[in-house]
Amino acid sequence: MAIFRARDVRQLSDVELSEQMEKLKIELIQHYGKVSAGGSTENPGRIRELRRTIARMKTEQNTRRRSVS
Repeated sequence: MAIFRARDVRQLSDVELSEQMEKLKIELIQHYGKVSAGGSTENPGRIRELRRTIARMKTEQNTRRRSVS
């Protein structure tokens, strides 16, 4: 799954945004599962990237909600 920057997130539609966020959340849960089982991920920095990307997406969703109201 690709990491989205802020300009990429702004270009997504509402449906695409929620779908991509769900995919990233699933990937993050899988990484956390590996770590909690005592293993390590191939790319430890990926967890941080995923968390930040999800935060970007949530920020964009909140911005869109505020602008509609």
